[in-house]
Formats: sequence, structure tokens, C-alpha cells
Amino acid sequence: MRYENIKSWILTILVLISILLTWNLWTYQPNYDTMENGNTVKEVTVSEKQEVQSIVSPNQVLFHLKGKHYGTNNPVELDNMVKELRKWSFFDVKNVTDKVGNINDLSRKDGNAEIIYTGEIPIELYRSVLNIEGKKVPSFNFNRIIIDVDNNSEKDTGSVYFVSSENQQVYLSRISSVNLSEFNHDFYKNATRYPEFFAFEASERRTIYLPEGKTEMTTYKYLPVAINSEEFKDALFNDPSYVQKSFISNGEEYANDSSKMTINYDTSMLQYVNPIPEDNYIDSSYDLVKRSIDFVNEHGGWTGPYRFVSKSEYKRSVTFRLYSADGYPVYNDRGLSEIYEEWGRDEIEKYVRSFISLNLPLTTEMKKLTQPSGHEIVEFLQKKQNFKPELLEELILGYRMEKDSEENKLILLEPTWFYRYDKTWGQITMDDLGGSKHGLE
Repeated sequence: MRYENIKSWILTILVLISILLTWNLWTYQPNYDTMENGNTVKEVTVSEKQEVQSIVSPNQVLFHLKGKHYGTNNPVELDNMVKELRKWSFFDVKNVTDKVGNINDLSRKDGNAEIIYTGEIPIELYRSVLNIEGKKVPSFNFNRIIIDVDNNSEKDTGSVYFVSSENQQVYLSRISSVNLSEFNHDFYKNATRYPEFFAFEASERRTIYLPEGKTEMTTYKYLPVAINSEEFKDALFNDPSYVQKSFISNGEEYANDSSKMTINYDTSMLQYVNPIPEDNYIDSSYDLVKRSIDFVNEHGGWTGPYRFVSKSEYKRSVTFRLYSADGYPVYNDRGLSEIYEEWGRDEIEKYVRSFISLNLPLTTEMKKLTQPSGHEIVEFLQKKQNFKPELLEELILGYRMEKDSEENKLILLEPTWFYRYDKTWGQITMDDLGGSKHGLE
């Protein structure tokens, strides 16, 4: 009996010890010193990251009112409209292409507001900007949002169309009639405060809206700021420590076993090439544009107000263009105003862009210039030999970007009319109204 008592006491002591050790294990908090950040690897960023709505933003808005057309490309006005749309809920999205008929007639119908984008945008990407309800939203691209402001057929809902000019497709969505009333009050009823436009019928499928009157624009001069090429090296190469730098006649080269980055001092251009074996896959529109934006965001490569302007699933390429502070596109025949990307299956294959930023405008050098009306430009083109309106794809005011001839260190932005005719860009300067055309590559 005494032996059994001893065993019981020993067992009880062991259980108590076990409970104590378990409690200490659960409640133990080590007293680590705070780690200093001095030896941690920092993220390489050239400039600030941007949200999708900043990069994929509209180029123009048009209001079709009582047989007339009013519009603006003012970035502040456009931003306010997109902010308004972001408050809405879009629902019941469906393909109505077969029911619409002529898309041109839908676009310019009295009572419509038309928000125009330069490139064809995947709706999956724009769901991060607009609140589009529904788990099974159809997959499509669009470059115009048409708001039927005067639609009285539905009491509780209004109609918004997503239109693809390239694919000639129309998708209808519904919004609350309350949202429609607010947009009518805040924007549509005030449309006459904007410049008036006229419709030039280039073809049955294409209408180009041009300003009725002359347009006053500003000539800019900038002192460009060159970005340190080492920052791009650290951002683009997987392991910068294995990259070798060499100087060439007009710049620098950085290379490892598989990739090369070239800096050209004369053109202020950067080209990064990462050859990848060819394959036959075609990326989806959404994946292509999304990864292209993410890639530039990863190293903060938005060194100015760039916007998405085009994509090619076949080439797996995306182009972003620089825009002026007053909302006009900027063009340069060497690509100085663009960011261009080509993709392999999982990696960037080609990256071409400038390595300068235009952060220092010379305010004393700014001057106002009056550009010809749309009627004058159309008349000029129609007088050209063998001109065919159906081959005219775009006609738009913008800025020509070039180095100032008097002071090569400065960058000049000069207002100019640009047009794309049969897939080739051209420009019309004030002198060209009685002279020859300047071509754009």
C-alpha cells in the first residue's frame, strides 16, 4: 500500500511539472532587439507608382445636344467625370451589337454623352476603376463609354453602352436613374460651356469630331532631367551585381549573359532587350495590359503623365504615350514620348523608352499659339492628291516633341495637328497649310 502511494505522488508531481512547462512554452515571449534597416535591400523606384485609372484614362468627352456637339479634353474635367462614374454600380451587362445597328448613329444621338479613350481597354482591367456587378461579366474590349442621359424608357434605371470601334461591338449595362439625373445636372446640362465640334464622316464606320473654331494652345520648353542609368540597371536586371557596364561612342551599355540595356545620349532613349525563345501563344488583352502597367509600376517608371494608348495581342506589345499638362498627346518620331513593351510568356522581352523626365518647365518661355480650325485642316487634306477619306483613321491636335534647335539641352513641345492615314502618321504645321507634309515613323 505504501508503494502504491509513492507511485501516485510521483505521477502527480510529473503531471504538475508537465503543466508548468506547457504553460511556460505557450506564454514565452522572447525579448529580441529591434532590427536596424541599414542592411536590408531597398525597392528600386525611379518615380512614383500610378493607379490604373491614372494610366487608363479618357482622351476626350463629347456631349451631343440638340444636333450640336460640345466637348473637352481638359484632364481636370475628365477626371471629375470618371470620379462620378466610379460612384455608380453597373449591372446586367450584355452584348447588344445585333440590336444597335449603326454604331455611329448610337454615338451621336441627341441626349448622349460620349467618353472617349485612345486604346481598346479590356473590361476586366477597368473593373478596378468602375463598380461592375456580376460574377459572369462578359469579356470584351471598349474605347468609348456612351451614357444615354435623356433615356426615359426606364423609370428606375438608365443605359450606359461600352463600345469598341475596332471590333464594332456594343455592350449595354444598366445604372440607377438617380446616377443618371446627377450626371445630367452636373455635366450634360452645362455642355454648352465647352468648345463646339463638328462631325466629319470619314466613312460609314468612322466619324471624327473636330473643333468648329480655332484652338489656343501653349508652346512649352523644358529643361529635361536625366535619370541615373544605374537606377534602371538595378530595376531591370534580376541580379545587378552580375551586370557589366561599358561605354560606347554615344552612350552606355549594360549586359549580362542573356540581357542588354543600351543608353543613347544623342536620342535620350533607353532600350532593354531580353531575348526569349519564340512560341506561338497569344496573351489575353487583360493579362497583357495589366502586366505592362505592373511592370512599369515595379520600378516607378512613370516619369511623366503617361496614358495607355494601344496594344497588340499578336505582337504581345503595349504602348503608353506622354500627355501634356493641358491634356494633349505628345508625339516624337524617335519614340521619345512613348513607353513601349514587348512580352514573352513570363518575362519582358523588349522595353524602349526615354530616360529623361520633363519636370522643369521654363515658364518664361511659354507662349500662346492659335491652331487652325478642324474645317481648315479637313480642307487642306481634301486638296491633297488621291486623298481618300475612308483611309483617314485619326485627326487630332497634339504636341510635337523635339530638342530645341537654338539650345540643344532644352526640350520643345510645339502645338501641331496630327493625322493617321492608311496606318501612317503625319503632321500638319502652320507652314504646311501652304507647304509639304512632315512624316512620322
